[in-house]
Amino acid sequence: MLNVTIANFDDEVVAASMQTPVLVDFWAPWCGPCKVIGPLLEKLEKDYAGRFKLVKIDSDQEQELSQAFGIRSIPTCVLMKDGKPLDGFMGALPEGQIKAFLDKHVPAADVLEAEITAESVSDAPDDDDPQARREALQQTVLKAPDNDDARFDYVKLLLQAGETDVARAAFAPAIAKVALVRRLDSLQRWFTAIDFAASHADLAGAAAQFDARIAANKRDFEARFGKAQLSMVAQQWTAAMDELLEILMRDKSWNEELARKTFVAILDIIEPPKVKVADGQIPPVDPTVASYRRRLSSVVLS
Repeated sequence: MLNVTIANFDDEVVAASMQTPVLVDFWAPWCGPCKVIGPLLEKLEKDYAGRFKLVKIDSDQEQELSQAFGIRSIPTCVLMKDGKPLDGFMGALPEGQIKAFLDKHVPAADVLEAEITAESVSDAPDDDDPQARREALQQTVLKAPDNDDARFDYVKLLLQAGETDVARAAFAPAIAKVALVRRLDSLQRWFTAIDFAASHADLAGAAAQFDARIAANKRDFEARFGKAQLSMVAQQWTAAMDELLEILMRDKSWNEELARKTFVAILDIIEPPKVKVADGQIPPVDPTVASYRRRLSSVVLS
């Protein structure tokens, strides 16, 4: 268990949740139910042996963080995964209900053990052989159509190669799950950008028009978002995120948080596969992903 403040939130919660789910316990010293659930959460952290990380935030002392998460009552627990809130619950739930909540989201014990010992949990080919990887992912999707991670990787690979029609066909069986699975939603936003670009016969001319509109009005968010979508299609990911940050710095909630959601989608798309490491070692973090995740956190929490 670790006490977190605004000073170490980015490292101990946002960055840490890229590797391990982080359960954030919002509490206060005067809160009776907090004193009941606190020791229980600490016990479960030990019982789960590294399958999730527990941190505590004093909602009185860290009001900026409480407001950022929309905390209305305590105790409130928020589960962070891949740098963003995934799920949560309020009140001092009994141990059985908390375990049921955790078991929905944290890795199973046998999977965690395989990762720690660097054992392969699949027959994934070497990334240095893209054709073999493509064939393996295609077979995995055919044999296990509910494997969302394999489908994400397969469709992503096809889109990176410019095989949009094949990618659409591979993505179609998962469309109904887009609202439920964030990485599938991220792919859908990539397809949306592709469709947006296809609606413009002259991409260079469209980009020039967006630039002219932005020069005339820094708050022309439609133009900025259009420019970001064109950058996504060109797979110029940092350029797209830079434009989205310009929107977020001026209006975080614009168009139902479209800029933030698209920014998160790009982070999903560009994040490289996680590398297995030996026990005690820290998996490497892609510097671009880490940098832009910190910038997003800074803007959203400002």
